[in-house]
Amino acid sequence: MVDVVVKEGDYISIDGGKGEVILGQVKTIPPQLSPDFQILLSWADSIRKLGVRANADTPTDAMKAIEYGAEGIGLCRTEHMFMAVDRLPAVQEMIMAQNVVDRKKALAKIEPMQKGDFIEIFKIMEGKPVTVRLIDPPLHEFLPKLEDLLVEVTTMRVKGEAGKKLEEKEKMLKIVRGLHEVNPMLGLRGCRLGIVYPEIVEMQVRAIMEAACELDQQGVKVLPEIMIPLVGHKNEIRLQKELLEKVAQGVLEKYHSTVHYKFGTMIEIPRAALVADQIAEYAEFFSFGTNDLTQMTFGYSRDDAEGKFLFFYEENGVLPEDPFQQIDQEGVGQLMRMGVERGRSVRKDLKCGICGEHGGDPKSVMFCHTIGLNYVSCSPFRVPLARLAAAHAVIEEEGKVKDTAKFDK
Repeated sequence: MVDVVVKEGDYISIDGGKGEVILGQVKTIPPQLSPDFQILLSWADSIRKLGVRANADTPTDAMKAIEYGAEGIGLCRTEHMFMAVDRLPAVQEMIMAQNVVDRKKALAKIEPMQKGDFIEIFKIMEGKPVTVRLIDPPLHEFLPKLEDLLVEVTTMRVKGEAGKKLEEKEKMLKIVRGLHEVNPMLGLRGCRLGIVYPEIVEMQVRAIMEAACELDQQGVKVLPEIMIPLVGHKNEIRLQKELLEKVAQGVLEKYHSTVHYKFGTMIEIPRAALVADQIAEYAEFFSFGTNDLTQMTFGYSRDDAEGKFLFFYEENGVLPEDPFQQIDQEGVGQLMRMGVERGRSVRKDLKCGICGEHGGDPKSVMFCHTIGLNYVSCSPFRVPLARLAAAHAVIEEEGKVKDTAKFDK
């Protein structure tokens, strides 16, 4: 046997199917669903009760979702559209605007870009529901880091530089300082951002609805579901829905269209699950954002916990599994169950789904089936796994498959 020394920085390739480790970079190909696996998935689809959607933010993601059998998009994160290099200057202009007039000027540059994205995604998902989440992350994420700006401005001052360039950097530093938050996850984001800066979400809803109406006129069936994120109090969704409903209706009148749309919310704050009956007065659907719901229920910062102590907790039996990988049924799961029950006590036809990463975990999918969710949504690449897990949930519930004839080729 020849000894092979692999040094730091050397490339290796791993064949997970064969269990082989190969020295160097091996050319890869996109994964394909084999004909036999497609048959297996068709069997699963014939008995599962849970719908399976995909999280997709781009037309490329949407096409991959269709390829793997997704029945719609359960989460389209609009802020990811803002982060494209060609859009960042307009987004930064919007954030740095000191008044509504200037902010709307910047938004007018972004709106056609958002509308174009929605047109492409809606085309790909023709006839399938698309849940679009309105902008969620803190605004400072679109600007240079505070620390970098401080160093840059200080260096320019020490070198004695002056003029327009320094003034612009100092202006940006002032704005970034003003936007800086001690805990951004619990700060000005989600529906809070939409309430404080309504012109941002008005632009987004207008872009969504205009894209839908234009495609509808072309004979393309579009089913937009507009999701208001981070709601914790009924007044938050009430204010946002009242505002955005006017925008949506205005677009329908402009196009003389009858496109059917829904407004709903993401349940990701424990309080939202506790008062789900109040929130359901205004929400036509719930989507459980289990990533944030887990963070807020446990009091763990996911970014810090997974790299610092969760592995220790798992190895030493403090936790049976990583709650960010598998739904904590005793805690987070009970909030989900409560949210579904209380929400449907007010709105019997309330559609309930999940769009956190747990949507692709088999045990979590089975739990979602148990509490009566309508669908799970996950990464496009995990859609086949979710389809199988949803079928397993039915088999486990019934004890056996009653009609074996449906599995014939």
